[in-house]
Amino acid sequence: MSQPDIELERYELFEGPRYLFEPWTVARRDFLKSFGTGLLVLLVVSPDSVKAQQESGRGGGGDRMPSDVNAWLHIGEDGRVTVFTGKTEIGQNIRTSLTQAVAEELKAPLASITLVMADTGRTPFDQGTFGSRTTPTMNLQLRKVAAAAREVLASRAAAQWNVARDAVQLRDGGVHGPAAQSIEFGELVKNGALVAAVNERTALEPPKDWTIAGTAAPKVNGRDFVTGRHQYTSDMTRDGMLHGRVVRPPSYGATLTRADISAAQAIAGVVVVHDGTFLGVAAPSVAIAARAAAAIKTEWTAGSGASDRTLFDDLRRTAAAAQGRGSGGVGSSSVDAALASSPIKADAKYTIAYIAHAPLEPRAALAEWQDGRVTVWTGTQRPFGVQQELADAFHVAPANVRVIVPDTGSAYGGKHTGDAAVEAARLARAAGKPVKLVWTREEEFAWAYFRPAGVIEVRAAAAKDGQLTGWEFTNYNSGPAALQTPYDVASKREEFHQADSPLRQGSYRGLAATANHFARESHMDDLAHAAGLDPLAFRLKNLRDERLVAVLEAAAREFGWKPGTAGIGLACGVEKGGYTACCVELAAAPFRIRRVVVAFECGAIVNPDGLKNQVEGAIVQGLGGALFEAVAFEDGRLTNGHFAQYRLPRFSDTPPIDVVLLDRRDLPPAGAGETPIVGLAPAIGNALFSATGTRVRSLPLIPGGSLPTTHQ
Repeated sequence: MSQPDIELERYELFEGPRYLFEPWTVARRDFLKSFGTGLLVLLVVSPDSVKAQQESGRGGGGDRMPSDVNAWLHIGEDGRVTVFTGKTEIGQNIRTSLTQAVAEELKAPLASITLVMADTGRTPFDQGTFGSRTTPTMNLQLRKVAAAAREVLASRAAAQWNVARDAVQLRDGGVHGPAAQSIEFGELVKNGALVAAVNERTALEPPKDWTIAGTAAPKVNGRDFVTGRHQYTSDMTRDGMLHGRVVRPPSYGATLTRADISAAQAIAGVVVVHDGTFLGVAAPSVAIAARAAAAIKTEWTAGSGASDRTLFDDLRRTAAAAQGRGSGGVGSSSVDAALASSPIKADAKYTIAYIAHAPLEPRAALAEWQDGRVTVWTGTQRPFGVQQELADAFHVAPANVRVIVPDTGSAYGGKHTGDAAVEAARLARAAGKPVKLVWTREEEFAWAYFRPAGVIEVRAAAAKDGQLTGWEFTNYNSGPAALQTPYDVASKREEFHQADSPLRQGSYRGLAATANHFARESHMDDLAHAAGLDPLAFRLKNLRDERLVAVLEAAAREFGWKPGTAGIGLACGVEKGGYTACCVELAAAPFRIRRVVVAFECGAIVNPDGLKNQVEGAIVQGLGGALFEAVAFEDGRLTNGHFAQYRLPRFSDTPPIDVVLLDRRDLPPAGAGETPIVGLAPAIGNALFSATGTRVRSLPLIPGGSLPTTHQ
């Protein structure tokens, strides 16, 4: 098992071999034949070439992509443009922004472009949709692809009219010449395949000249979602399909030792699968599957006995026992001297609870076997990763596994793995029929992975004038994302130490950046208070990053920041190429957030409405983790695994949210799915301190919905 990609947490992503061509070559070739002629060159890949690609791409590192335009884009004789990408649409609206990118460079109407996404049988390999990488990588790639196709089309038209290339222009899906000539894209591809490639010299439209990108285009296929026409995995059916149910352990760490399946086997139409520690059923209906699973008598080993009462001590202890394992920090030998000699000091410990992803659509998969090949429809952020999981589980070549991802009902980093896909495929192979498996809400809570819990210890110091002099920041278990401070401090030590987690943990929106920003920005307020400085002025004094200064000043200006006002707080930060600042006003008795202002900058904006939705969505989701979301467990069992018990943000919790977007057309666009969430929790915590004088150093800030009564 290889190390995870550097963009992800260490525990999050287990990457198998990278197959740039093999999983999709055959199926894609057959599919493309159906288009007839057009902008298409079929790739013929030798076995030795495939092997070389596999070996050189093993382990998930690097961003190598096919350079041939035909791997990404096809223009039909009817002028329709089909674009292929392994990225997944999980509610972040990248289907729209990627379509805009192609339309901008190709000068084609949005309505003429169709994206084929996240299908291992039809799209080029992709590591996955995570880390806010879609816009800086795939948006850029598809712009290059469309630009390369544009130049070939323009050159062909110019040659046909016997004019210079510079004398023709592309617009509205056609090429137009100097003497009122015009020819549509479809006509230009009728007489033979056009060959094009992308490289670092492919010329792109500068953002300042965008007319399609940079505008508020409506969501592609948006009507299908609001009318219910769109089919999620859980809506899909196949002829003869059965419904699956898996028998789960009674607690974390328990393993199956005995199963009496006779009663379940006696139920008409039920297939029972007992394969090692896997135990499940397939049945003609969801109700019968549930009844059959309940009829199985099982015995299990004792579970882990883990409890949230000892969680933070356990994390700190196991991290200390394995000091250095998983360390991902940087340090300075002068830190101790700076911390000892400076007049202003602040030392504190912060704790972060596990939280659940709680996606609107729980894990689901529909699996079908035919002639030793399996096709699985499932909601995942990593279709090619799930393809490899299935290949490994059933000892088949990846070429015999196809994973198709319908546009999915949210993920938030929680759907990197193919749990439901492998389970459904196991049941389908045994039953000899297609099987659909939809996890229950209780299963989604208990058996999906959680955002990691953690302990963060911070020691810091400043001079009398408020200039930072020393900074020591140690994260245990949460992760290294955004570990390093953006503030200017000469002597610093920043480390991450992995601990033994009692629960399954993995990626969550923003990774560990939320935890690290919460501790850092809370501590910055403590230092400002100790120095007698306004929190805004203190931050500006210690910042040299002009982009971070710009969002901080924009948020404060829109908010109307007034030093000394009780019940207000702010925070700022940098992550994954995005810059954010958040200001909060709250009432303490009773607790209520009155308003939130957030400023965000991620370079050139591709779709302002989509970006605003991303920022607002991050703030609403962030309310839960900031205020009350926490996974409770005792004796190895989840104790709040229902929506009635696990407190999520409600409409009544949501304050007015004012989003300020800074459009930097002079900078390339970066992703925005994660970074806006990181400033909310510390801004609320700082506002709470301003209102009450109580510093809360744990997330969530108000578990149970009530304010703390003592200083922490």
